[in-house]
Amino acid sequence: MKTHLHTFHRICIYCGSNPGANHAYIEAAREMGALLAREGIELVYGGGATGVMGALADAALEAGGRVIGVIPESMNVPNVVHEGLSELHVMADMHTRKALMGSLSDAFIALPGGLGTLDELFETLTWSQLGYRPKPVGALNVAGYYDPLIALIDHAVEHGFIRPQHRHVLAVATSPRDLLDKLQRFRHPHER
Repeated sequence: MKTHLHTFHRICIYCGSNPGANHAYIEAAREMGALLAREGIELVYGGGATGVMGALADAALEAGGRVIGVIPESMNVPNVVHEGLSELHVMADMHTRKALMGSLSDAFIALPGGLGTLDELFETLTWSQLGYRPKPVGALNVAGYYDPLIALIDHAVEHGFIRPQHRHVLAVATSPRDLLDKLQRFRHPHER
């Protein structure tokens, strides 16, 4: 059977506005940003200039990529918002921000981040699981960052709260290239 490969015009990446405690997070963000630019895939992200977010956007821009930021009005302030983006959308609140990021994107990736990243990842996974937005979703498991989260998801499967076929709605890899390859080969359980 021939494998269908997704072609992505834009990928949304959720990630932290802080650099995190391990420099590997920044390095992985830079690698991901450069990879998207080389592949001709536009980056959609939260619009920030700092931390993992800033490293991701800077690397994509430096490699000649197109970067679209989507930021809530309350965060559209100097030293927070990235001033050099290809395009910036300023939204009224977090709900409209996430809705626009979702509608602009063909796939979603979570890099290391905090509560906002986890919120965005789980909302996207839930929408995919229910078939409302069955687009590929992945987590870049840099230096084991997402190991506890993956264990929690497996625990929820084991205890009957997530169906086994929905466990695989989240693709996981440790390198940007491997994760992009997995997302391109993704088939939603509803398609099988």
